Amino acid sequence: MSTEIATEIVDVSDLEAGGLRALELHGRKLLLCRVADEIYAIEDRCPHAEAPLSRGQLFGHELVCPFHGGRLDVRDGSPVEAPIRRAAGTFAVRRVAQGIEIEIPLAERKAEIP
Repeated sequence: MSTEIATEIVDVSDLEAGGLRALELHGRKLLLCRVADEIYAIEDRCPHAEAPLSRGQLFGHELVCPFHGGRLDVRDGSPVEAPIRRAAGTFAVRRVAQGIEIEIPLAERKAEIP
């Protein structure tokens, strides 16, 4: 099986340091998090409570869930503080002239047998 990858370019010129921006790309809800000059993309869904993380607060690389106070590291989605115990999904991001390019995995396909 293989996973198809879509890429989208997003303008982040108005996203300030410490800022969050929710968006939906290819049916996936993402949250952009800006830490200093770096942009990270994480699922906009708490792995503990399924709540939108876009209502949370960013402290350095840690995103605080607004519902139970759990913390995630936006660099890799790993849990930092309970009650979050599972990692959130993250998306590859790279800078391009127009802003950032985000890689979004699409549905898996089974390899075709000739």
